[in-house]
Amino acid sequence: MKNGVSKPHQKGEPQKSLVAQSINRVAVDTYKGRVHIDWDHNAPVTPFGQLAFFIEFLKITELFDDYVERCPLTFTSNNAPNKRDVLGTILFSVLAGHTRYSHMTTVRTDKVNPPLLGMEKIVSDDSVRRGLNKIPEERGRDWLAESLKKSYSDILMIPWICDVDTTVKCLYGHQEGSVVGYNPKKPGRPSHQYHYHSYMISGIRMIL
Repeated sequence: MKNGVSKPHQKGEPQKSLVAQSINRVAVDTYKGRVHIDWDHNAPVTPFGQLAFFIEFLKITELFDDYVERCPLTFTSNNAPNKRDVLGTILFSVLAGHTRYSHMTTVRTDKVNPPLLGMEKIVSDDSVRRGLNKIPEERGRDWLAESLKKSYSDILMIPWICDVDTTVKCLYGHQEGSVVGYNPKKPGRPSHQYHYHSYMISGIRMIL
């Protein structure tokens, strides 16, 4: 208060919801060129609503291009699908939370996102099965390991912390490979001899 006149309280930072609603169009760079994303704040959230931004990330970092180029998958038939279409279909299916090949049929109706990733089409789950069966096991394992390493190798140039998380898989009954564990809360409960160990980069939760 100064000279008997109270000073109004200053406004704080704008709420995040108000800032988000003021953005109506965002430009992203995809394999189909630059596209603009329009927001409908009254529409429900869709599973692939944010996929265009992830595609822009994959293009800028060239991670998906390198992933497709080094994939040890070759087709000899002229009727065979494109290798990029096979791997892109798997990517869309994984991002949709699918756990079975048959679930891929639900993403075949998507006609918008495949061109943004440089794909021609979404292939069938049978094409994905046949394609993966053509990859030699040893070469496929090396390809996936190298692709995973490339996704986080640059981050390791700065100090980081490795978090280790162990999980005990309890077995009910007398299944093969089960032994009596040492869980004080579940004495005598059988579990696998080998426990799951997950190694993560702290902060970004990248699984190593």
